[in-house]
Amino acid sequence: MKQIKKNYYILGIDTSCDETSAAITCDTKVLSNVISSQVELHNKFGGVVPMIAKREHQARIEPVIEEAFKRASINVGKNITWNDIDAVAVTYGPGLAIALEVGLLKAKELAKKYDKKFIAVNHMEGHLWSAVAQNSSGNIGLDWRTIKFPVLGLLVSGGHTELALVKDFGEYQIIGETLDDAVGEAYDKVARMLGLGYPGGAVLTEFAKKGKYDSYKLPVPLQNQDTLNMSYSGLKTAVYYLVKDLEQDHEKLSKQEIYDIAASFEASAIKALTIKLELSIKKYKVKSLFVGGGVTASVKVRNEIRKTCRKFGVICHFPSLKNIHMDNGAMIAVAGYFRAIKGKSDKLTIDRNPRADLGRP
Repeated sequence: MKQIKKNYYILGIDTSCDETSAAITCDTKVLSNVISSQVELHNKFGGVVPMIAKREHQARIEPVIEEAFKRASINVGKNITWNDIDAVAVTYGPGLAIALEVGLLKAKELAKKYDKKFIAVNHMEGHLWSAVAQNSSGNIGLDWRTIKFPVLGLLVSGGHTELALVKDFGEYQIIGETLDDAVGEAYDKVARMLGLGYPGGAVLTEFAKKGKYDSYKLPVPLQNQDTLNMSYSGLKTAVYYLVKDLEQDHEKLSKQEIYDIAASFEASAIKALTIKLELSIKKYKVKSLFVGGGVTASVKVRNEIRKTCRKFGVICHFPSLKNIHMDNGAMIAVAGYFRAIKGKSDKLTIDRNPRADLGRP
């Protein structure tokens, strides 16, 4: 580890998709985390429209950064200024190319203007370490100094589903990933089939609580294959044909049928995750698991992952702060802190990378 000063302040920026976010952290303590969502703008299109996302990021990024400084100052009871900031961390990828570009350009501009260290962060690295983000007092969230490597990382978001062997901060080996749809993407697509709107994953999760998880027999992708890779397109297609068959019988799905389909889908989706999680724990003999990504908002997802970990005596760590599971600047700043203590920084010439790999050194 590189010796850096105590109370290391970072401005973290994320514009990877349709949330404009900026945060101020002190070491791993989150002093502010401002998220401006564009969901309502994209909702009527049934998905994110790239040009709208870019335009909104450009309009919102400066006021969001200003608000991050304001909230951080209120939180710590003193005026936080650029004199306090040691580095600017920003998502360079993966994500939506023209959205990433907005945050990256702004971060470069600010790092140059104020002569601050510039740190480019992989978005999935941010999700991985979101469980380590602490509140401003440091009494909620995991103390990173207690981590004993290697650990396992399970990343479940709208765009990615990955299993990673974490050998140290910044040293990652992808050991399993989705071959097609990410689990969060499958949630949203199934929600759309059921008429739950966009993004509908969170709504589907709520509806599933009112359904029976064994109402419909749906496939569990790759459950009998000795691979750590995952797949969700087949499950999504099975739901599509189930809905079509039921609609042929009586034109419109009943409320209870929607609840039961949501529950049956979620049961299969989670089982597919936990089967691969169990295989990876057996293979790599890890003692700790870090879980990150928007899908962790589901109580059932968290409970089933915990249940799997308990079978093997593995300690499971989830994000513990409000809004830290979704795309946000705080997780980028925390991941940036770990890059800083490993002696990592980046040149202002680094470009966006929509398909960035977590294994980047």
